[in-house]
Amino acid sequence: MARPINPNTDPMRASPRCGAKTRRGTPCQAPAVTGKRRCRMHGGAAGSGAPIGNRNALKTGLHTAEARQIRRLIREITRRTREIIDEM
Repeated sequence: MARPINPNTDPMRASPRCGAKTRRGTPCQAPAVTGKRRCRMHGGAAGSGAPIGNRNALKTGLHTAEARQIRRLIREITRRTREIIDEM
């Protein structure tokens, strides 16, 4: 005996599954968000995931190329100054 057609749940049952690995190590069986590969709990929801351009890495500016170059310059000036003082 075939299962009766239910217009409310059949599209969801036929939709692609998320497939992300759960804590148990099994694939997630939740339906994927439309147009995405993951469900709402595994990154398919709007606004989920890291910001574009990895803005999380730029917090203080301490490790930017410009800041590193300035620190190198300060170290070089300090080293030369010590050499000059030692020669006196």
